[in-house]
Amino acid sequence: MGILLLKLFLSPALVVGSTLAGRRWGASVAGFFVGQPIVAGPILFITCLQRGAAFDAGSAASSLFGVTSLALFAVVFARAGRWRGWAVTLLAGYAAVLALDAALSFVRVPLPAALAVTLAAIAAALVAIGRAGEDGAPGAVPPSWDLPARAVATGLLVLGVTSASAVLGPRWTGILAPFPVAMSVVAAFTRAQHGPATTARTMATATVSLIGFAGFCVTAAVLVRPLGPVAYLPAAAVSVAVQLLAVRVRRRSARRQDA
Repeated sequence: MGILLLKLFLSPALVVGSTLAGRRWGASVAGFFVGQPIVAGPILFITCLQRGAAFDAGSAASSLFGVTSLALFAVVFARAGRWRGWAVTLLAGYAAVLALDAALSFVRVPLPAALAVTLAAIAAALVAIGRAGEDGAPGAVPPSWDLPARAVATGLLVLGVTSASAVLGPRWTGILAPFPVAMSVVAAFTRAQHGPATTARTMATATVSLIGFAGFCVTAAVLVRPLGPVAYLPAAAVSVAVQLLAVRVRRRSARRQDA
């Protein structure tokens, strides 16, 4: 019962919190949170509780490649969203992610090589997204069903991945754990309510956050066997620390370009 409650409430609560933060402090803050492992982290933690540390070590290592698919989703949504509505863009993003996940499922490389590939993919995604301008009109006031809809969508996707983990095995569970649940929910609502430029800025910030996500996956993969579920505490700390450093470096780089 306790694990079911985690599935239904932990990730949805984190997505709702990131949404509220984005409304209060802007698209960049929303992007910062949705690029963090606010869904994959709970999925891997729940999988560790259900399947054990040995199973979860393989899942955490595979999830590093899943971060590459997140970067691709951000690119597809930021670019296709300039000309298409949120529904078509979301389907295109999901199709791209699933195609890349299928290809990556056949790749077997050591953890350091997977990290190098993932970081290269994040850098390429940032270049592909580029800089966004300003939307012509302010975003609409969110309807009353906005937050409940985001929470329900997130909860259903998390429930599906964790429930299927026994059938999927550790590799596919890990690859699908970073599936763009939070990112797609936030991206779709942002595109519908605030326009393509705000969406592109959100996706750019989310892509930077994936550096911290990669640090989370590596830390969890290394520590989950000796520490069990406790490994996700230092993994979360590494994710936040790496992300704050990445944001600082990116801001300095942006200031130099503007100068």
